[in-house]
Amino acid sequence: MQKEEKEMNRVTLYPDGKYRWVYEVSMMRNPSILIDIFKVLGISLGIVWLFTVLLDIFDDDLSLEKLWNLTLVFLGLMLAFVVIGLIAYTILAWSYGWKYVVIFTMDKKELVHQQMPHQVKKAQVLGALAAIVGGATANPGMVGTGVLAASRTTSRSTLVNVKKLTPVRWMNLIKVSQLLQKNRVYVPDEDFDFVYDFLCQNSPNAAYRPKG
Repeated sequence: MQKEEKEMNRVTLYPDGKYRWVYEVSMMRNPSILIDIFKVLGISLGIVWLFTVLLDIFDDDLSLEKLWNLTLVFLGLMLAFVVIGLIAYTILAWSYGWKYVVIFTMDKKELVHQQMPHQVKKAQVLGALAAIVGGATANPGMVGTGVLAASRTTSRSTLVNVKKLTPVRWMNLIKVSQLLQKNRVYVPDEDFDFVYDFLCQNSPNAAYRPKG
């Protein structure tokens, strides 16, 4: 059973010509989500800090001392947000059972990231996929029904519109960036190179980094 589950967890080509795989993200061991949260908080505070400084410049009311004091205030806010963010993230991870399940679907045109609701377990998703491989349904397109249709959020990346691909192997993560949208792709160690190469080959307008 464990061997079968491990095989189903691999990137697999399905009868409809699409690759699919399931990844269970450990929210406390894999810091990718937390890093994204801190980036958003940092950029938001940085924009507010810059806007405040520009207002003082336009009012001709900015001195080195005032700039320093203003910066200290924002650094204090940043520290407070880091603490609050860590607490909130820990509570969120606990509510998800410390991990969340994602199913990925990939072909030469697009990549789809579907986050399952926290009550949906990895074994359920693997079972739904196994039913398709085993021929339990005559229509491969029915993969979107039942358990697999219960996705909490879905992110789609049209590969021709992808501008940047960034591999982060130590987090089993490939960042797929479009102009106004970012996607996060988690891949098992064994299939990391295959998925990254596939995305590079089918994203003609993307800049990409070496896998390292």
